Order: sequence, then structure tokens, then C-alpha cells
Amino acid sequence: MRSVTATLSTQQHCFHYHTQTTFLTTTLIPIQSLSFRTPNHNFRLLCFSSNPSPPPPPLVVVGSANADIYVEIDRLPREGETLAARSGQTLAGGKGANQATCSAKLNYPTYFVGQVGDDAYGSLVTDALRSGGVRLDGLTVVPSASTGQAVVMLQSNGQNSIIYIGGANLSWHRFLPRQHLDLVAQAGIVLLQREIPDFVNTQVAQAARNAGVPVVLDAGGMDGPLAPELLNFVDILSPNETELGRLTGMPTESFEEIARAALKCHQLGAKKVLAKLGHKGSALFVEGENPIQQPAILSKTVIDTTGAGDTFTSAFAVALVEGKSYRECLRFAAAAACLCVQVKGASPSMPDRISVMDLLNCQ
Repeated sequence: MRSVTATLSTQQHCFHYHTQTTFLTTTLIPIQSLSFRTPNHNFRLLCFSSNPSPPPPPLVVVGSANADIYVEIDRLPREGETLAARSGQTLAGGKGANQATCSAKLNYPTYFVGQVGDDAYGSLVTDALRSGGVRLDGLTVVPSASTGQAVVMLQSNGQNSIIYIGGANLSWHRFLPRQHLDLVAQAGIVLLQREIPDFVNTQVAQAARNAGVPVVLDAGGMDGPLAPELLNFVDILSPNETELGRLTGMPTESFEEIARAALKCHQLGAKKVLAKLGHKGSALFVEGENPIQQPAILSKTVIDTTGAGDTFTSAFAVALVEGKSYRECLRFAAAAACLCVQVKGASPSMPDRISVMDLLNCQ
């Protein structure tokens, strides 16, 4: 037993708490943030879960890891034109690494399965993931390939255009190692994206389905149709409106058009479609049910939207594996994405759980 005493005091008020509890080697997860005021002070108390039950099954991300080379410009260059950038910077990124970092920063146990090259960019990405709290048991260094790269052309309004170089992300062996598939089978939820080969995603999704583990597939990444066998193993398909239009060949300007495109995804095999709609918010389309809409939580300052979609998808998955309702998941994800766009860089912009809860408490 260990005795813990917490005291919070001001000149006018004193709050004293004393308890005895047993501490185990598990992570304490903040489950609620309580705010209150006195005439002269504002206080915030975090309530932690101290249940000595086993830790929750982890969130496992299988996907890409890149070095994102940021180039800040006023506008995109025209054909044949050379522009001078205001600045340049290289940061950790990749849709898989972004989503793993987001989940870990939201204080949920997270594993990343991916590949980097034996180079400086690989060390950059590995160090960033590790410092973000991500478990790297499934990270492989591929000596024969370079680490994936993305050139991010960031305009002054926060919008971006990206050129992607796959590198080690595309150098997977045809059959995944048993230890990777075992990790997937032990997960609480699995996140996939399309910056790694479809045959990898299909093996992972099938292993998850066989173990009863839900799979979320972010549609971002490679162009081209989704393999039907992959969709059969996916529980939630998560495109943005551009990706939704590309996958279905349908317009996605209005919500009615988005709903019809989501119905087409149902016909293709996706039972649930989580649509990310930028400043228009988001919506979850469950086959046979009415859509659930979530307005965007808008930020007064937009610095960089590069990681917003990955933040949204990952935060939604964290809330889902924690047992929240679909509507609560959408709201939690919207708050996380709102905070993400206020910071430059994909992985560096991922918010922590306290910040997300504070924003939700202000809504």
C-alpha cells in the first residue's frame, strides 16, 4: 500500500484529499476533467481511473512512416515557374505514423507496425514515434530502401498539396511475419491507410476479422479502386470528400451527394463510412440507419491542415475502442482535429487528451 495525499489551497479555500490505494504497473488514464472557480482563482482537477484491472487491448496501426519535407509558399507554382519558398523544414509524418502518434498522445496504449530505411530520415521518424509514446515492437528497418518522403507545399491559408515518395513503405515482403499478425489479433482496434500495399492491408484486415477485432481503413493514400477482398474485412471506411468522390466516381459537393456516394460504398462492401468533410464537419453512414452528423469545431487560427484527417480518424478510433457512442466519437474526433490545425507539422500537431477534453468542456 502507498498513501497519497493531494492538497489544493488558496488564502480563502483549502481542499484536502487523502486515500490509500495500491499502484500497479498500468497507465493511469484521465477519464474526466472538472473545472471550478473561486473569486480569485480557476482550478482544474483531472480524474484518473485507478482500476487495477488489466490494461485495455492496444490500438494497433499498420501503415506508413515518412519524413515530411515542408515548403512554405504563398501559392502553388504555375507550369514552368520557379518560386522561392519562405522557409523549409523536415518533420516526422506519414499517415500511419501520424495516427499512431495521435492515439498515443491521447493516452491510449498504441503499437505501430511499419517500415523505414536505414537512413537519417528513418532515425527522425523512429525518434518522433518513440518520444510520442508509441510502442515500436513492429517497426522494421529495411537496409535496401530509403525512408518514405512527402514534399508538403504549405500555402499561407493553411491548405496543402503533397507529393509522396513511397520508399520503404512499399518494400514489404509478400507475407507478413507471424508476430505482426499475432499483435493484430490481440488489438482492441486496428487502423490502416493506403500508403502501403493493398496486400499488406488485406492480410492485416483478415487477421483482425478472424480475431474479432474491428478495422478502420483510412482511404487516404494511393489512387485506384479498393480491392473487394479488403473491403470485406473492413468495419469502417474513412475517406474525405475528395477520396469519397474518387472511390465512387460520384460528385460530393453537397451533403445529399455525399450520402449517395456513401450508399455506393455500402454497395461495394463497406458497412460503415466515416466521411471527413473539412470545414463542413463529418458524418457517419451506417448501412440501413440514418446518418449521424457532427459540425466542425472551427479554429480561429489555421496553420496547417496536413494532419487533420489522420488526427480525426485516430481520435475517433480511440473513442470507439473506449466504448463511447458513435455521436461521442465524432465529437471527440472533431475537437482533436480542431486543435491539430493550429500547429505546423503532421505528427507534431497531434493534441494530448487533456487539451481535447478542455476544448470539449468549453463547447
